Amino acid sequence: MKKNKLIAYDLGTGGIKASLFDVDGNSLAEVFQQYETFFPKDKFTEQRPMDWWAGVCHATHLLLEQSGCLAEEIACVALSGHSLVAVPLDKDGKLLLEQVPIWCDMRAEDQIPEFFKDLSYEDWYTTTGNGDPEECYTILKLMWMRQHQPDIFDQTHKILGSKDFINYKLTGTICTDPSYASGFGVFNLLNWNYEDRFFKAAKIPREIFPEIRPSDSVIGYVTKIAAEECGLCEGTPVACGAVDNTCMALGARGLDEGVAYTSLGSSSWIAVTSQKPVTDLKTRPFVFANARKGYYTSAVSIFSAGNSFRWVRDRLLMDHPDDTETYDIMNQMAEAAPPGANGILFNPSLAGGSAQEPSPNLNGSFMGITLGNTREDLIRASMEGVAMALRKTLDILLSQTAVSGEMLLCGGCSKSAVWRRIFADIYNMPVIKTNIDQDAASLGAAALAANACGLWNGYDRIPSIHKIEDHLEPVPENAAFYEKLLEIYDEWTQTLARLGDKMNQIRL
Repeated sequence: MKKNKLIAYDLGTGGIKASLFDVDGNSLAEVFQQYETFFPKDKFTEQRPMDWWAGVCHATHLLLEQSGCLAEEIACVALSGHSLVAVPLDKDGKLLLEQVPIWCDMRAEDQIPEFFKDLSYEDWYTTTGNGDPEECYTILKLMWMRQHQPDIFDQTHKILGSKDFINYKLTGTICTDPSYASGFGVFNLLNWNYEDRFFKAAKIPREIFPEIRPSDSVIGYVTKIAAEECGLCEGTPVACGAVDNTCMALGARGLDEGVAYTSLGSSSWIAVTSQKPVTDLKTRPFVFANARKGYYTSAVSIFSAGNSFRWVRDRLLMDHPDDTETYDIMNQMAEAAPPGANGILFNPSLAGGSAQEPSPNLNGSFMGITLGNTREDLIRASMEGVAMALRKTLDILLSQTAVSGEMLLCGGCSKSAVWRRIFADIYNMPVIKTNIDQDAASLGAAALAANACGLWNGYDRIPSIHKIEDHLEPVPENAAFYEKLLEIYDEWTQTLARLGDKMNQIRL
């Protein structure tokens, strides 16, 4: 039987999406399996690696069953995985913790002074490009483990990322790729390898981190035990895969200098591909190694986008319980209000401020509400607020590097035509939406799989897979109006951040 199909797994924060692709990169079918996130203490955010594995297995069975594809047709599989995760294995490959800290876990705050005792932050950041809060990175999480879970740390033989753990379950191979390694907090972006002095600063042995292999290399084959559990054929090749930001950049046509995209999900970021990491000590963009050596994915982010819009939905449209219908209604309401939402501004920082924003204590807020305002105004303001927050981060990228003449919108929020119009006007640049939509990370992983098994030779065909569904130029009068509004938004955000800092000091 001809092996001409690929499976891409997008291991996200909310769940696992398994997608079936043909040899030309066309998506044939997909399924999604949700898993739980746990918050056992303040600043703790954990997931269960075996939930990821159960999700992969169940999703694979469903994908093959619903698509009618036979396991024998699968030429290769690859994963995109959420970053900065710390999964400990002992010398026998046994999982040492039922629940592990994921990317947004910030428990390691107290380890920061120790790490930077004899290491300058400037040296570390400019070398690694790790611009998110320091305590999020894997090396700091291991320092926390050494102090608070010494028995686990002493047994830890290797530490793995999210997609690397699934690769291990599939093949028995322990390794990672450059993109995921670049989020460990110990990777030299220019040398494309681990940096010894960062292990020394953390007093963590280098050997605890896995071997680095190319993202599009075959790292092993599905074992008999894994095949029985997940439904793939024994011997199916498994590519090394990449971190989610890198897979999404690859799938979003990020092949050339200056190509950018905006990911519009629960959180949101803007990423640009370049041959030089974009780093700046003041604004701290975060950088991952690209799937191709010598290229980088540099990004800026906000922590709340779709999740803030969902909060608005849950509070303002409780009379519309159906999720899909409710978002359609919200789009209609937003379109009924004018640019500027009749004087209302919205700051979407309901999950706090990112490294590119004035303070982690920045919180969400509405401003300018009067007795004459309507629900339509509030909903449009919430859309405009997300776009304005992202525009401020876009300005950070634009101050450091060139961005090509258009912005690709990816993710669930890009489905809204009114929101796309808002983005074009607030970004003041052309905005496009393509058929890839929410599948950019999956397409990126599928492309890695296709190259690993020899079905593809490079990534030049990815742009042709994108079919433009909407192309919006900014409306000059709207763009000019929003430029003035952005000045007010920025001043207001700075004030909110200062007040958030004061509130944090007196909060019980």
